[in-house]
Amino acid sequence: MEGLRCRLRFYVNAHNMFAIMPERNVLSGESSFGRLWVRFMTSSKRVQDRSREKRVQELEIATEKWKIASKVIFLMEVLKGERDMIITVRSLEQYRRQINLPKPHKISDFIRKSPKLFELYKDQRGVLWCGLTDEGEDLLEEHDKLLEENGDKAAEHVTRCLMMSVDKKLPLDKIVHFRRDFGLPLDFRIDWVNKFPQHFKVVKLGDEEYLELVSWNPAWAVTELEKKTLGLTEENDHKPGMLSLAFPMKFPPSYKKMYRYRGKIEHFQKRTYLSPYADARGLEAGSKEFDKRAIAVMHELLSFTLEKRLVTDHLTHFRREFVMPQKLMRIFLKHCGIFYVSERGKRFSVFLTEGYEGPELIDKCPLILWKEKLLKFTGYRGRKRDIPTYSDTLDMQERELLESGSGDESLSVKFEKDDDDVGTDDDEMDIDEVNDAYEEHSKV
Repeated sequence: MEGLRCRLRFYVNAHNMFAIMPERNVLSGESSFGRLWVRFMTSSKRVQDRSREKRVQELEIATEKWKIASKVIFLMEVLKGERDMIITVRSLEQYRRQINLPKPHKISDFIRKSPKLFELYKDQRGVLWCGLTDEGEDLLEEHDKLLEENGDKAAEHVTRCLMMSVDKKLPLDKIVHFRRDFGLPLDFRIDWVNKFPQHFKVVKLGDEEYLELVSWNPAWAVTELEKKTLGLTEENDHKPGMLSLAFPMKFPPSYKKMYRYRGKIEHFQKRTYLSPYADARGLEAGSKEFDKRAIAVMHELLSFTLEKRLVTDHLTHFRREFVMPQKLMRIFLKHCGIFYVSERGKRFSVFLTEGYEGPELIDKCPLILWKEKLLKFTGYRGRKRDIPTYSDTLDMQERELLESGSGDESLSVKFEKDDDDVGTDDDEMDIDEVNDAYEEHSKV
């Protein structure tokens, strides 16, 4: 019995992960436990190294740019929600997790890198406060106007998501994940959802609130790929059904194996699939038709986003509603010509490759142009530097934001000591799923 306990002892640390998996028999004979199999699970660093030949440096630069913009926008939204749009720096400590700012870096240091947007000052008691500059307030007001102008387009995209869902309704808690990606305002759950009663309504089922489709719009059941490939416009009598459209592909420059699999790629492109807007409940999970439809759904969702990019966790929340596979990461990695997975930071992002030319978005809506304008007011310089590793806690450009000069060295403040630990992110993808996906498709 003691020997059995030793054999079943698992070690989990930064470098080793063991799990009961069907690979190597470690017990002989019969027992009440049956036969046990053990496999060594690789660490996340080795997993990421496996995709080195599929990396696209330009899209990694784009990832850095959008991440910096998201952090700054988040702080601006926090200040907007405060009375007189000011808050103590100590109170901002509770948002460390949201801006992914680990110790020993300080919130005040991060704020100081954007002196054109934020200002720091002390009151008579010596408490350090943060507020927006005049330029910051002007940018925030401009952003609010752009969100209002984007309202009809955002309502269309939300409605089309409801049309793709299997029950024609989605939990509000899940749609919130797409708020910034779709260009939805802060009051999305309170006021915005009630502004388009002709498209959707809020219903309560048990303790959960859902957004439910009010009426089907045939003109919106045309996919973005159909519009681009076939030149279709919104048709009032359009009926979604089987499609046979080739997806635009951009392979990583250093990825040479695509020539070896050219025949399989051509066969995949010619395979018919069900429109994302058609009823998919009859498809067999795991079939080729099922997987290709899932690719079409993800292609459509990414086409709706401002940045043509989503955090992978946000997509995994909708597996059941959009009838998609459990192992979405395998789809992303296998079809690296359609999607690109960036491994920067704690949470992975997936890009729609056709949406980018180098590190730049091809089609830039007003909200994207505003984000680029915002970046000019920050310490981000967008240098095209080589990114040698993906295991750093802080990304290289973020470190530059924290450690470089702010351009306003005359600002004199005493920084407070950090008291809070960095929060964890409960939405991160299961490491087993990522490991399995890389192991299965590392040869593709």
